[in-house]
Amino acid sequence: MKVYKAISDAGFDVRADGFLDAYTRAHEKYRKIRYEQLVEVTNAVWIAEALSSLEVDTGPDDTRIKVALTAFFEDYVNSFELRPCAIQMLTRASEHRKMGLISNFTYAPVIYAALRKLDINRLFDAVLVSEAVGWRKPHPRIFEEALRRLDVKSDETVYVGDSPLEDIKGAKALGMRTVFVPSQFYTLEFLHETQQEPDLIFTDLCELEGKLPRLLKGM
Repeated sequence: MKVYKAISDAGFDVRADGFLDAYTRAHEKYRKIRYEQLVEVTNAVWIAEALSSLEVDTGPDDTRIKVALTAFFEDYVNSFELRPCAIQMLTRASEHRKMGLISNFTYAPVIYAALRKLDINRLFDAVLVSEAVGWRKPHPRIFEEALRRLDVKSDETVYVGDSPLEDIKGAKALGMRTVFVPSQFYTLEFLHETQQEPDLIFTDLCELEGKLPRLLKGM
């Protein structure tokens, strides 16, 4: 398993079978907390807990764990690609409005690295990752923190997302206008199944980019 190779290469001397069993238990424990309480827990916590259960002296802030996580996620970061029309849409929007990004992810450096790789980090005025904030979408606190950093009110904000339950539900609860754009992860059919009702629906980012001037004018 890739996670075992990463922690082994980082200098932890533990048996593969023992670590993987302990890792699975810790992962499931914190997965329940993350999805039921919407409290984000970083990978470093459950890796440290797994290692500690094997009598390894370590903790979430151990540099070796951070080295292991960077190696573990390297291929994932390199796999990121922008969807068609994404750069045009983001560039145009950033020229006229403040822009923020909210991401649910368990290790914030991965998102920061991906944004740099894609050369779009420069387009955002605020980037919030659940691991750094401590709360996951759709918990209101991560949306409230985004509004605070951007210094805007919810009724002045348009939120674009692909997840009906994390993005649309979370943003609407705070009074933001919402735009749903389906992705490979969340289809239009799934949106209908969840019974969430965004203010606008676009088939893809190219359609959104084409209608962006009208959308921005209405803000």
